[in-house]
Amino acid sequence: MNDNKPALQVSALCNGTVIDHIPADKLFAVVSLLDIPQMESNVTIGYNLDSKKLGKKGLIKVADKLFSDEEINRISLVAPNVVLNIIHDYKVVEKREVHLPNEVRNLAKCGNPKCITNNEPMATHFHLVDAQKGTLKCHYCEKEVNVNDIELL
Repeated sequence: MNDNKPALQVSALCNGTVIDHIPADKLFAVVSLLDIPQMESNVTIGYNLDSKKLGKKGLIKVADKLFSDEEINRISLVAPNVVLNIIHDYKVVEKREVHLPNEVRNLAKCGNPKCITNNEPMATHFHLVDAQKGTLKCHYCEKEVNVNDIELL
């Protein structure tokens, strides 16, 4: 038996979803965005965990919960490139990296005060221009915005 083996920083999950590799500075934005405090499932939140990829990371484990596409798109606007792990019977049955979607509808406000979406009752609509830089363009007024500067609805 090896006594030098490091212990897991967070306990295992039987069934549910793990959102991993959240930049530490974005963790609480993701918690708020997903309305984690209102969930009735068991939730584990890890903050400032060691990460080879990020230095420090956040992690959210939610028991018995699968997130909808809309919830995943919301996550991608705050923390692109997180890893979503679907757990069943303590095993990862699906693992995928979350990326910005090609289209974002009714999730973010356009920063142009003259945009029709800020003056008429209509849903916002953005197109992904540059995934590497996190640039979106409004479908209506064509104003470009970086995801770091976006205001979520």
